Amino acid sequence: MTTALYLEHYLDSLEHLPVELQRNFTLMRDLDTRAQNLMRTIDSLADQYLRNVNTMSLEKRKEQMECIQSQFNKAKEYGDDKVQLAIQTYELVDKHIRRLDSDLARFEAEIQDKALSKTHTDDLSSQKKGRKKTKDGKESGKKRGKGASSEEEAKTRKKQKKSGAGSSSSKGSTNVAPLVDARIASVLPGIPHPADVLDMPVDPNEPTYCLCHQVSYGEMIGCDNVDCPIEWFHFACVGLITKPKGKWFCPKCTADRKK
Repeated sequence: MTTALYLEHYLDSLEHLPVELQRNFTLMRDLDTRAQNLMRTIDSLADQYLRNVNTMSLEKRKEQMECIQSQFNKAKEYGDDKVQLAIQTYELVDKHIRRLDSDLARFEAEIQDKALSKTHTDDLSSQKKGRKKTKDGKESGKKRGKGASSEEEAKTRKKQKKSGAGSSSSKGSTNVAPLVDARIASVLPGIPHPADVLDMPVDPNEPTYCLCHQVSYGEMIGCDNVDCPIEWFHFACVGLITKPKGKWFCPKCTADRKK
């Protein structure tokens, strides 16, 4: 594939990226606005509760507290959704970066393959020219020997001996091909294979999460324990399919709470 084709394919894949990023950022801003509005409502309800707590009945207090708690839970859901969108946006950009790295590695491998192929072809061409010169020398010696005197025959035999030495040198040149093959074999292992390119390592500075100690990907959920050492978990690693309602604690924090 030529450089132009690699560039064209990559630009095609980037065509919808700005639209997707704009959509995600717009949704994140909308969720943030909703969460901020809820927090203002919660502040107002909390002030009202504190002012009237002494005059409220027990039932009224409970009702007000449940209302405030409900608003807090809703604000937390907005925050969690915003975090999920941020993770998806990061993965979206990271996918395109990996695609570019993969295409660059494949393109570099193709360039090296073409360079090695040209070197091999040039060596074989030089080898064939050497054989042709040796063959022409033998035939011309035979023609001169047929109509020559004994003195000329002696000279011809002397020339043929020299030609024979040249022939031995020509035979030795047939070892060029194995040497070229060995040189190619020594270079090829260093060329990234397309299958290996897909397994390129992630950014070593990227933080890890969850019980599996892997980077963020897919659906994730945050532990409601503010002191949780891990904080974020992949749905699959903690046996979740959908986000549970209310508070959720990771397996470690759940076990610690039971002690």
